[in-house]
Amino acid sequence: MYRAAVIGLGRMGSTFDDEIQQGGSIFLPYCHAPSYVASPLTELVAGADLHTEQGAIFGERWGLSAQHIYSDYRDMLAAERPDFVSICTTARHRAAIMKDAIEAGVKAIWAEKPITLSLAEADDVIDLGARNGVAIAVNCSRRYSPFLSEARRMAQEGELGDLLQITAYTECFISHNGSHAIDTMRYLVDGDVDWVFGEMESDEEAAGEEDLRGNGYLAFENGVRGYIRAMPTGTAPWEFDLIGTEGRVRSLANGTDTQYYRWVPGGLRDEGLPARAPFPLPLSIQGTGLSVIADLVNAVETGSDPRCSAEDGRKALEIAIALRESHRRGGRRVDLPVADRSLRILSVEIGGDAVPARVRRLRQEPVVA
Repeated sequence: MYRAAVIGLGRMGSTFDDEIQQGGSIFLPYCHAPSYVASPLTELVAGADLHTEQGAIFGERWGLSAQHIYSDYRDMLAAERPDFVSICTTARHRAAIMKDAIEAGVKAIWAEKPITLSLAEADDVIDLGARNGVAIAVNCSRRYSPFLSEARRMAQEGELGDLLQITAYTECFISHNGSHAIDTMRYLVDGDVDWVFGEMESDEEAAGEEDLRGNGYLAFENGVRGYIRAMPTGTAPWEFDLIGTEGRVRSLANGTDTQYYRWVPGGLRDEGLPARAPFPLPLSIQGTGLSVIADLVNAVETGSDPRCSAEDGRKALEIAIALRESHRRGGRRVDLPVADRSLRILSVEIGGDAVPARVRRLRQEPVVA
């Protein structure tokens, strides 16, 4: 059993699961603390947060005494010596905390996305982690979806024929939740992106470093072409469409419906028709967080990469930056890897991050009737 600790004791670190009222693309336990508590592979031993309110809520929720709740994560790393550490803080400080955790001797890191704000930060974290043999997983959690994993298997084993296209309808900011969208595209086609064209929501937005929405065309090294719409998507919320010469898989309505189409005899001049066929359903569904933990344990014990590794996180950020750079250059093609490693996107989550939203709410003066 591995000793686990969480840095950043807000929603994703602790209480996100308590908000979930119905099924969909999320299977519980999902976020960090409840997953460590539920997993037979880990023991939750400590938490750290600058804000005492969040520390108190975390300790009460997960049965940890005050002596195991820290205001300084460095004190926690030194005193508790965790094997696994989750980093659920604002992205503004994620790179520095990951480096401190690596140097403190942790075996594995489960980090929220995006991995960092800049490519240079991501490079430094990945290099340091590799030198110290630390497994790093980035929480682009759709890689652990049983339905998307089955679609990827079908593609890899030729059931869809030659892959042609992956389309994503995912209204989002291209660095923040764009990490999920871009990573899922890479995962489904099992390939890296060679070059992109990008169109951002405006010239003004593209000129700055703030997170932004946009659309893009992705050319994968294996010949697949990708389209991402991160601007408003209307009645297509968080959908993926994987098309091959012999079959097609569509993940609809944020993962609540998965459709499979293949050729059947018939049609004009009997040239065949695409018809819906049963999609292979799993016999059981494990909580997403439990799958991440099992994957990390496997990475620690075998030396393999996690299913969504730090390198995958870096590539999602790099593709987002390349899409913005394409717009900046008048819609020109941008090749990867991006040469200027100082480029960054200030993930939308860092807005107002000095004090978390929950803490701001708790600190409000009570309303007097």
